[in-house]
Amino acid sequence: MTTTELYTKDIHTFLDQHERKEMLRFVAVGSVDDGKSTLIGRLLYDTGQVYADQLEDARKNTAGDDIDFSLLTDGLNAEREQGITIDVAYRYFATAKRKFIIADTPGHVQYTRNMVTGASTANAALILIDARLGVLQQSKRHAYIASMLGIPHLIVCVNKMDLVDFDKKIFDEIKAETLSFTEKLRFKDVNFFPISALKGDNVVNKSEHTPWFDGGTILEFLEDVPIVTDRNFKNFRFPVQYVLRPHLDYRAFAGQVSSGVVKKGDPVQVLPSGKTSKIKAIDVFEGELDEAFTPMSVAIRLEDEIDVSRGDMLCHPDDAPHATRHFQAQLVWMSEQPLDLRRSFLIKHTSHIVRANVKKVHSKIDPDTLDSIETKTFALNEIGSVSITTHRPLFFDDYQKNRETGAFILIDSMTNATLAAGMITGPEDSSKLSSSERARLHRSKIKAEERQARLKQRGGTIWFAGLPHGGQAALAYALEKRLFDDGYLPQVLDAEDFMQDLDADVTDNFVWAPTSLGVFSRVARRGNATGLMTICTFPISRPQQRETIRSLMGDQAFFEIHLDTPLAVCQQRLQEEGGEDLEQDLNELTFFASSYTPPTAANLSLSHSLSVEEAVDAVVNALREHGWLE
Repeated sequence: MTTTELYTKDIHTFLDQHERKEMLRFVAVGSVDDGKSTLIGRLLYDTGQVYADQLEDARKNTAGDDIDFSLLTDGLNAEREQGITIDVAYRYFATAKRKFIIADTPGHVQYTRNMVTGASTANAALILIDARLGVLQQSKRHAYIASMLGIPHLIVCVNKMDLVDFDKKIFDEIKAETLSFTEKLRFKDVNFFPISALKGDNVVNKSEHTPWFDGGTILEFLEDVPIVTDRNFKNFRFPVQYVLRPHLDYRAFAGQVSSGVVKKGDPVQVLPSGKTSKIKAIDVFEGELDEAFTPMSVAIRLEDEIDVSRGDMLCHPDDAPHATRHFQAQLVWMSEQPLDLRRSFLIKHTSHIVRANVKKVHSKIDPDTLDSIETKTFALNEIGSVSITTHRPLFFDDYQKNRETGAFILIDSMTNATLAAGMITGPEDSSKLSSSERARLHRSKIKAEERQARLKQRGGTIWFAGLPHGGQAALAYALEKRLFDDGYLPQVLDAEDFMQDLDADVTDNFVWAPTSLGVFSRVARRGNATGLMTICTFPISRPQQRETIRSLMGDQAFFEIHLDTPLAVCQQRLQEEGGEDLEQDLNELTFFASSYTPPTAANLSLSHSLSVEEAVDAVVNALREHGWLE
């Protein structure tokens, strides 16, 4: 019974079976005009999953008797005008055996980044080769990219066989040349089909023109190709996306199982803290489960009350991923601006976002020969090998071992634009690091939890935001005294006092200088590492700077307090203080205020009308509510 017949007979049975079908994602790649869009259109047409109005539109826009099936997927006006694919087009269809998502990707060199986007989540790749032209450089390039992206199954479709009279010799020559190239790549299997996408030979229906071909059709292969075995069920990885706390009696960590299997009662380790616990329950919308596996989305409850937040990762204690700040990767550069090694970027890896630098470009791939050539940067669509250093450790596996925890993207921190897609190839060899980087690999043998237990407090940074001279210093020192009297060990980093201890060249315009802010925040982070509560008063004018500091400290170790003091009040207080440089100080304050944006995500906001004692009481209560104080 076909899908259409089942749908007509019993809608409820159809929906039930459809829900339980396995999903296969595949991508169509190849050189320009090799027939990728036509093949996908033919698949949709022959499986009866083209709407009547789409078919009628394709007939109207087709010259000749045969329908131009590429019109069913090429949606942009520019694509139809030029007869090419530019953007990635996704199409969905299903058969009685399986559901499918197809990504039709462009073949032109300048759209390589679009091809990478479409192929990044695929289980199989269909690469089309024109029987008249043979294996082209672009065909090899796309096969290389598919292998680099970890796609396990390659389906080579020798298209337009009708234009060479279905000559077996031509098919065998293309097959031999392709195999000599793909044997160097990492595909699990490579399969070949002689087809005519336009006529439909060996696409959905077996062709009578190829009696010499023993294989089946493309659709038969897609329905039967095993994809369950392609998933990593060995290494349990669970990046935490969200902490669920609907009420006091429930606390769970939501996310998707990136790989592996987890069961009730299994021991787990939380990274980066290293704390261990056991699985208490695994929840989904329908109720509790005994186990979960990739790629299920679940909420996990632990037996112990452990500090876990977004960006942390759960794994089995005896099977932890790499945890380091230094690693090597393959990058596909997607920005029109070339890679600048002097810039810092954001890395989005699983549910974690950290700041990072590309320390070195080792080589790039020659698009014609696929050889590695030396380079110092990447231009648009170039692919190559790099070394990357992050500001905080990442928890990753090699991409070929685990696609979910080995993949990342580089983000422009100013525009939030995606600059590159990356595949981690492994940790950086420590012998290749600089002496300062090697020194940073030697960490203290005292864990943060041990320091907190000894000091009976939580190390972190309490940052007073607001305009300069808004009362931060007075409030910071009053808070320090209150915390000390209550048995805690705080310290104040006051902007003016701190900058007087640095070189004069650094302290010029200290109120808004990014260099000074960077030094200040790193000193505060050092205090966090020793278990101290560091109270900071350095004014910050821009939201990007606040996000950088929050990322540097970590969400769980950063508490922002907005002291909402109007500019007029700050100016009045500065005039009351007086001083020889009063006019310059007032000009600096006005300049700072002109670019100042109040924080929108502060943990606490205080009015300037509060007395110092009232403000300290409010801060202490807020710290206690957020778990910073007992």
